[in-house]
This record gives sequence, C-alpha cells and structure tokens, in this order.
Amino acid sequence: MLYSLAIYFYMLGVLLAAPFHKKARQMVVGHWRTFRILRRQIDRNQEYVWFHAASLGEFEQGRPLMERFRAQHPEYKILLTFFSPSGYEVRKNYAGADVICYLPFDTPGNVLSFFRLVRPKMAFFIKYEFWLNFIYACHHYQIPVYSVSSIFRPNKIFFRWYGSGYAHVLRYVRHFFVQDEESKALLATRGIVDNVTVVGDTRFDRVLDICHQAKPLPLIDAFSAHTTQVLVAGSSWAPDEDLIIPYFNAHPAMKLVLAPHVIDEEHLRQIESKLQRPSLRYTEATPENISHADCLIINCFGLLSSMYRYGQVAYVGGGFGVGIHNVPEAAVYGMPVLIGPNNHGFREAQALLQLGGCFQVEDAASFNATMDRLLSNDEDRLRSGRIAGDYISTNAGAADRIFSTIMKE
Repeated sequence: MLYSLAIYFYMLGVLLAAPFHKKARQMVVGHWRTFRILRRQIDRNQEYVWFHAASLGEFEQGRPLMERFRAQHPEYKILLTFFSPSGYEVRKNYAGADVICYLPFDTPGNVLSFFRLVRPKMAFFIKYEFWLNFIYACHHYQIPVYSVSSIFRPNKIFFRWYGSGYAHVLRYVRHFFVQDEESKALLATRGIVDNVTVVGDTRFDRVLDICHQAKPLPLIDAFSAHTTQVLVAGSSWAPDEDLIIPYFNAHPAMKLVLAPHVIDEEHLRQIESKLQRPSLRYTEATPENISHADCLIINCFGLLSSMYRYGQVAYVGGGFGVGIHNVPEAAVYGMPVLIGPNNHGFREAQALLQLGGCFQVEDAASFNATMDRLLSNDEDRLRSGRIAGDYISTNAGAADRIFSTIMKE
C-alpha cells in the first residue's frame, strides 16, 4: 500500500515538473502513448519475451541477450520497455525489438491494464529494476521473471532494517544472474540461495559484439593512415579537453580524434578556439580535405564505439565530473585507456587500473607524463593494451551462460 502510494506521488511530481523539465515532459508524453502502442502493436497470436531496462546503460546490458533470442528463437517476439527518456528516446527505433514503449508507472491499475494487453512468455529485468506490482503480477500470471546483470550492495533498500517488506519481492524472481560474489552473498542473507548464479556482466559481451561488428569508417581510416600516434578521446567534457588539447597542440607527431559528450555549437566552438593545429568537424570531412587535419572532431552520434579501433591510446571522459563513461568500449580494442579520478564506482575501471590496462590522471602533469610514456615506449603501450583486451575477452560470456540456463529450464 505504501509502495503504491509512493508511486502515485512520483507520478504527480513528474506531471508537475513537465512544463519546466524536458525529461519529465518526454516521460509524460511517452506514458500517455504507451497503452496506445501496446493496443496497436501487440499481436495476440504471438508469444512475447519482455525485456525491461531503466535507461540506455541497462539496455546495452540486455541487448546481447535480446539478440540471442532473436537469432536462436525467432518464434518469439520481443517487447522492450524503458523507464527513462534517456533510454527510450535514443532506442525507440531499435530494430531488434518488435514493440518498444515506456514501462507504465507501477500502479495496480496500470499493471492490470498492461497484462490485459500482453502476457509475455517470460520477463527480464535488467540490473537494478525491481518493480513490485509488476513482479507480483508476473507471479500471479505464472510468468517467470529473471534478473539479469544484477548487482547488490549493502546500502540497497533490500538489506536495510526498514527494507524487509520491500525485499519480499525478491522471492518472486525465478533466477538471479548476478555480476559478482558479493551480490550472491547479500541475497543469501535474505534466504535466496538456490536460484542465484554468478555470471558476470553482459556489458563485456556487448562491447565484444560491437568490436566484431564495428562498421568501417573510411574517413577516420584516411585520417589516421599515416601516423602511429593517434589518441582517441571519447565522451570528453571541458575539464578533459583542457588536459588533452594543450598536449595535442605541443606534439605535432600526434593526431587526435575527439568525440565530445556535448556536441552543441557553443561547445564545438570552444574546442576549436583552444586548438592551435588544423582541425575538421566530421560532418564537414571529405576524402579530399581529411588529410589536411590533425584533429578530427566527431560532431555526431553513433560512431564512438567503432572509432576507438583507430587509436593507439584511448581517453574516456567524465572522470573530472559526473563520472567516467564506458571504459570497456575502448579497452575491447586492446589499447591502454586513460581516465580521470572520478572512477571509484566503476568495477571494470578499478580492475583495469589494478591490472595495468588503464591509467588514472589527476592533472595536466600526470596526463602529460602518462602520454609521454605510452607514446614513446611501444613495448609498454602494447603490453598495457593486451592487458585491457584480455580483461574484456576473459570476462565475456555472461549472455551465453544466461541464455543456455534459461533454455534448459
């Protein structure tokens, strides 16, 4: 009762914020369309597998499993739901799912309406997603629920003294495919033992899939063809660029591929004002002018995961602010990765720092020293790159283990 009341208050808060906040407005409009999408697109004569992801990161963790269902069991249709606009708005046209919409707010009425329209064969909730009314309804309708790439920590509500009531929802999950042993041990404190398997993180499978399917980028290939010193900097913010650009300006033998996290005109001009060597925006590049640039600014989305392979060293941004972005996305190509200091909540970054495939920089001095060492010592750079690549390939395979376990049930 208290849980549902909290959901109603959350709905009210989103509605009140909508006139002033873009994401809240997108959420209100998206939820208004959800049941219309389900009524129009759900085929009652088909069987559906339901995947729910909070946002874009969770979608990427669920994607390897979705693609295995699509390839090996095409008889199943795929329903994909999102909670956050940052996931739905980016992937609402994802070709790997048959129906894509927002997850309705977890109220009893919405849940009843949802299951009147769709009765999935099975449901997959990615990482942190445990919507109480939806999971109870799955149990009622005998729909098995699987928790994929889930990770638990002692500070989560399930393991607090006041969270025992909410923790009851965990008992309605058919199987937990968790990332680490700590998560398994925490679930055991709630009496959940026999249906927990440590499989690792499906993100490693995703970045390997991306690496193997990386699309050719002829312009970047031409840009990097005549040098062995290319730094690829992905998802950079202004503090990252304040380290990268002065070093680039002072090292004429090096080329730079820079993919800023924010690509509005104002930020692009700020970057260009700091550059003292020829630069070119990707959308303005041609086979004729690409050779005249020393810095290629990626001012569009969708290229980052494929373009890392053109570098000898990678820099993953965000470590001087919101937190680092996707380190495995760069490490999978077998190159050393530089990151800023805000990286402590990122397991793969911490592991790579310990192994020597990743390096933390705190300021210009440490960035310059690390870059000097990696670019001047091929043996050192290649060794660090091998460590990074091996870490990704060694930890991959979670999606296959999950899929095979489910298919045996």
